[in-house]
Amino acid sequence: MSEVDCRGDVAERASVILHRPGITLEEMTAGYDDLSETYEETIEGGYRGPAIVMEEALRRVPPERRAKARVLDVAAGTGCVGRELHREGFRHIDAVEPSQGMIKKLRESGVYTNDFVEFIGTGHSTVPKDTYDLVVISGAMGEGHIPVSGIDDLVRVAKNGGFVVNVMRHEYLETVAAYKEKLEPYMDQLEEDGKWRKVERRVVPNYYFGKEGVVYVYRVTKAE
Repeated sequence: MSEVDCRGDVAERASVILHRPGITLEEMTAGYDDLSETYEETIEGGYRGPAIVMEEALRRVPPERRAKARVLDVAAGTGCVGRELHREGFRHIDAVEPSQGMIKKLRESGVYTNDFVEFIGTGHSTVPKDTYDLVVISGAMGEGHIPVSGIDDLVRVAKNGGFVVNVMRHEYLETVAAYKEKLEPYMDQLEEDGKWRKVERRVVPNYYFGKEGVVYVYRVTKAE
């Protein structure tokens, strides 16, 4: 078995524990706290989420706007996405992440302007509304993680005309009861309600240790 395969087994075991049905927010946060020191080593070579987010960011935000664009990295973990974006010229990157262990590692990166230690989708977010040109979320949708109602927060914090990029495991659309026949219909309903417009939906190979991912890109169209 290769080193990447071994890491994949470790990563999948951690994923099963942290995405188990019925997991509480407190249990999930504690799990990520415990994982924070070894998280990046575990996913190295097998997780393409941050790279996919970066590719989308570069497609949506032209070079001359990147230094001034405001970005929110949702469920930012240890800051993998933020570091990718910073290398490409983004300079105003905020993070929202509930795990204190992950936030500690994220702050060490030095690329984030502000961070918010809280959950998305609880109805009590302190992240300012109508603020961000780009809202990104990578690998944070799953069993017991961001609920369908969390999509409202993504729309709320984005500027009118801003982009929302969400990258997640494709299989979770079927295996996570909270998302099956609920997540995509809800996003479609927001489009019907004039909150945003779908720019792209595509399935990508080898997103997470050989598993497919799905990429959603929306442009916020809410009224001023």
